[in-house]
Amino acid sequence: MTSISEPVYRSRASSLALRYALRELRSGLRGFYVFIACIALGVMAIAGVGSVAASLSEGLTREGRTLLGGDVAFSLIQREAKPEEIDFLRARGQVSVAAALRVMARSNDGQLALVELKAVDGNYPTLGEVTLDPKMPMADLLAERDGAFGAAVDSTLLARLDLKIGDRITIGNANFQIRSVVVAEPDKLAGNVGLGPRVLVSEQSLRASGLLQPGSLVRWIYRVKLPNNAADDRAATQLIDNARSALPEAGWWIRSSSNASPQLERTINRFSQFLSLVGLAALLVGGVGVANAVKSHIDRRRDVIASFKALGATGRDVFTIYLTQVILLAGVGSVIGLAIGAALPFAIVGLFGKLLPLPVIPALHADELALSFVYGLLTALAFGLWPLGRVHDVPVAALFREEVSGEWRRPRWSYLALMAAVIALLVGVAIGLSYDKRVAAVFVVSSVAVFALLRVVAAGLMALARRLPRSRITMLRLAIANIYRPGALTPSVVMSLGLGLAVLVTITQIDGNLRRQFLAALPEKAPSFYFIDIPTADADRFGDFLKKVAPQSTVDDVPMLRGRIVAARGVKADELKASQDSEWVLQSDRGLTYTNEVPKGSKVVEGEWWSADYQGPPLVSLEKKIADGLKLKIGDEIVVNVLGRDISAKISNLRNVDWQGLGINFVLVFSPNAFKGAPHSHVATLSEAHPDPAGDARIIKQVADAFPMVTSVRVREALETVGTVIANLVLAIRGASAVTLISAILVLGGALAAGHRHRVYDAVILKTLGATRARLLGAYALEYLMIGLATAVFGVIAGSIAAWLIVTRLMTLSFIWQAGSAAGVVAAALVVTVGLGLAGTLLALNQKPASVLRNL
Repeated sequence: MTSISEPVYRSRASSLALRYALRELRSGLRGFYVFIACIALGVMAIAGVGSVAASLSEGLTREGRTLLGGDVAFSLIQREAKPEEIDFLRARGQVSVAAALRVMARSNDGQLALVELKAVDGNYPTLGEVTLDPKMPMADLLAERDGAFGAAVDSTLLARLDLKIGDRITIGNANFQIRSVVVAEPDKLAGNVGLGPRVLVSEQSLRASGLLQPGSLVRWIYRVKLPNNAADDRAATQLIDNARSALPEAGWWIRSSSNASPQLERTINRFSQFLSLVGLAALLVGGVGVANAVKSHIDRRRDVIASFKALGATGRDVFTIYLTQVILLAGVGSVIGLAIGAALPFAIVGLFGKLLPLPVIPALHADELALSFVYGLLTALAFGLWPLGRVHDVPVAALFREEVSGEWRRPRWSYLALMAAVIALLVGVAIGLSYDKRVAAVFVVSSVAVFALLRVVAAGLMALARRLPRSRITMLRLAIANIYRPGALTPSVVMSLGLGLAVLVTITQIDGNLRRQFLAALPEKAPSFYFIDIPTADADRFGDFLKKVAPQSTVDDVPMLRGRIVAARGVKADELKASQDSEWVLQSDRGLTYTNEVPKGSKVVEGEWWSADYQGPPLVSLEKKIADGLKLKIGDEIVVNVLGRDISAKISNLRNVDWQGLGINFVLVFSPNAFKGAPHSHVATLSEAHPDPAGDARIIKQVADAFPMVTSVRVREALETVGTVIANLVLAIRGASAVTLISAILVLGGALAAGHRHRVYDAVILKTLGATRARLLGAYALEYLMIGLATAVFGVIAGSIAAWLIVTRLMTLSFIWQAGSAAGVVAAALVVTVGLGLAGTLLALNQKPASVLRNL
């Protein structure tokens, strides 16, 4: 064939393959429903998660100015902006000032509650609107009348303290009248997770409360709204650059409207990636169904394939025809998944729009949908090429003999190379386009390992059954023989169910450990209370007071400041290439302390602690994992901005810290001379031997009476608040993992259906030889029970290991194996496997022997 006619030949061959593929599909999609459903489910999960995340990101971007409360926000901790700093900001635009802190609110009947206080000036809000019930102007809401300042509170506080509109509460030394309920704040998402209900007051009332003491943990936020003709990203960037150059030691934490809530955006990105990987896991589970469906389809089309070859079709021609069918069917499944996934943001907004705390702007995101389509197509090809490739070199006679022969054949090397290229492309897309490439790489490696292990489990189970001594019990002997006989369902069932069970066990183990960590009993030796904003002058008196109030308890007290790392190793913080595990320490201000002794819960692992009488240049002790993530070592210099001053300190030692004990500890611990003369407060913990609710309430009341400026944080309530957030996240993960389980069940059903023809022949022959229906049902039930049990044991082991790695390495929490949930997974696996297997067996047993025997 000439080089000129080669392209023409290929074009005609492709056209012919498409025509034959479509003609074969005219008879319907019998045998491909599981194929299409599996691809559709996986693509739907990936497209849905991607579309919702993109819609949410677009909402955060579009509403960035409103969420931030301006074009640029400058935050300070433990100090207000100096006059020259405020003048600098006001010269660039309209400035709105807000202060945020945690305080204790007291009702007239003496009840107390921890609240998130937000004090604002007369310009608040410069963008957006505060939704109040009843509605009223902000000036009227916050004005001082009849000896009380106005306040708007979260409805949770009304329920907690049994209050109503018009009642009064006391915060610090100031009295407040509740005049409205805060329904929504335009800038709420730009803040951190609150440990208590919101109380909105005026800046004037905060100054009158006496809460503003030297070193108090108050975050001051100065929001700048640029003139309308200059309100763009370029102007905001220029303002940030000018502020950093003109006021280099101010210690601002600066955000613009393009990153109004960077922590929220990072959380969304990480969480959406995790859900996408769960969706990809569903797609991989569905890939097993693809392989089963393709193999079963080729088995059913032996006569057609034989006819093609007898009439002169080459192996490549036959391969191309059925490859075209697989691509078409994968396209159908992907389009179905894309349609449902693309509609998900619209459905969420339509059903829950008014309840959503996040700004979701539904739209069709072509990039996310295209990526999902590529995932679906690549998965179908990766799993379908193996059974397709085996057709090429099979002679016509062997195809007809395969009616009774299940001999294994490896595809040609060219097809294996094509399959390897497709898998490599799938892996490259999964890792290359992920937010956290390390997590994606771990997922890919784990998936490959699980599939390999599942093949080993299936082969090992068949080898074990083959070597077991011959049983005298007929049903058991038949069940064992069915596990390893030619054409056995063992590999299909193990592969179909194994990965889904491993994912389920992983999710349930993580869920159980997170609930134990945040919602169950506190860790041994964990404190019952944290007390913050203790004035330095009253620190000793406060400690003595706690020992009198709770004489059987342990009190720990340390000084505390807040500061930001601005440089390390001579490199600016925003230019440091930190690992993803440690980058959080650079993203905002951190708690700092100083001491002569190694803190409780810490262990020096490198270097030496400074002496008690050390008076040299400032030294710092750094947490070991953070140091490794920032590539810091002993002797390196760190610059920290504290109260508007840059303080340099040399790393003296590295520590391992027990964060799970919930005691007082810090990433950065300085030598005492580092902050000499700096205003600061103290933080204390109270650890009770036998805490009880009544005793805790008594302690909170007595502390509030004696030290009204001190804020009491009950550790259990704080953990429950965090635990509620965690529980909601786990609920979303459960929903995504349900897709994987549905895929696994579909694939299992498809695998059993694919073996239905063999089951019919077996049943007919055995019934002809005298086997009863009950005996056959018993044998098949035992077969499915043994296969299901082996697969469930593997799923429990693999899922538990994966959960242990995630909880201990990524979440840095303790791990306790949840035996109850693991047992539940095993029981569910056995019920599903035996139930689906017997359902197919009953259909096989209902076949009339005569019609089957005539076709043997």
